Amino acid sequence: MGSTNGYDALLVVSFGGPEKPEDVMPFLENVVRGRGVPRERLLEVEAHYQGFGGVSPINQQCRDLIAALDVDLPVYWGNRNWHPFLEDTVRRMKDDGVRKAAAFVTAAYSSYSSCRQYLDDIARARAAVPGAPEIVKLRHYYDHPGFIAAIADHTREALDRLPADVREQARLVFTAHSIPVSMNRTAGPAGGAYEAQLRRAAELVTTQVDEGRAWDLVWQSRSGPPQVPWLEPDVCDHLEALHAEGVRSAVLVPIGFVSDHMEVAYDLDVEAAATAEKLGMALTRASTAGTHPRFVSMVAELLAEPEPVPCAATCCPAPVRPAHGPGR
Repeated sequence: MGSTNGYDALLVVSFGGPEKPEDVMPFLENVVRGRGVPRERLLEVEAHYQGFGGVSPINQQCRDLIAALDVDLPVYWGNRNWHPFLEDTVRRMKDDGVRKAAAFVTAAYSSYSSCRQYLDDIARARAAVPGAPEIVKLRHYYDHPGFIAAIADHTREALDRLPADVREQARLVFTAHSIPVSMNRTAGPAGGAYEAQLRRAAELVTTQVDEGRAWDLVWQSRSGPPQVPWLEPDVCDHLEALHAEGVRSAVLVPIGFVSDHMEVAYDLDVEAAATAEKLGMALTRASTAGTHPRFVSMVAELLAEPEPVPCAATCCPAPVRPAHGPGR
């Protein structure tokens, strides 16, 4: 095996997603296990997946990313919620003789669900595999030039798809998965890192695309009981507010995601698109980073960096969930 910075393998860690209709409900049950999510909420989300043939794009996008990587290491892949499960992958790595792996997680920001939960997943998988390799999670990359360049290129492409008469005044609307306000307050060592990192990434992308252009950061995919406050405004509510202000066109930029998985496909390409059509607003949506060459090369650049300092055990703690916590 080759090595990079002492690593003898790269592990891609992701959320996972169903790949056929009969996978959908078992997958969703994995996602919400222990959270007390009502069955009717699961059925509602299941319908979203079944509207796309029961297939989430995320697994194939992981395969595409792995195929595009140019690293001098064997590459493994393990998911939190669906095959290939992380524990099974760690067991295979151990059997293959891997001693120390770098973990690239398909989530760029600080929060419980996008960072700490993955650290817990890795620890749990290692604990289940006697003799498991050491696994080092690579750093957050929300402001890495490769990630920013990929999103900026895709945003320019989306702007170019707008009608010429509304292109110049189009608003950039950056979107990310909403999280409970309490989770945002505890994200990162100083609190509030999730929202702050997203705003920084949006600023960097806008500077590359068109420094003077107006932009907003809004939220999508909110779930859970209405009495629990989540980050707002919702993307569809925001489109209505922009329309009321006289804004005629917008580009949705899902900067909170690295691949076009189901929440992007349904919440933006279906729900937000329907809202814009109802309002008579011209709308396009930028692709996520995906397999953009600069995003792909970023992974090798992260591998070459000094080993990151581990997050403190108190960083991004798990939220205190209500009795009927949010579904996904």
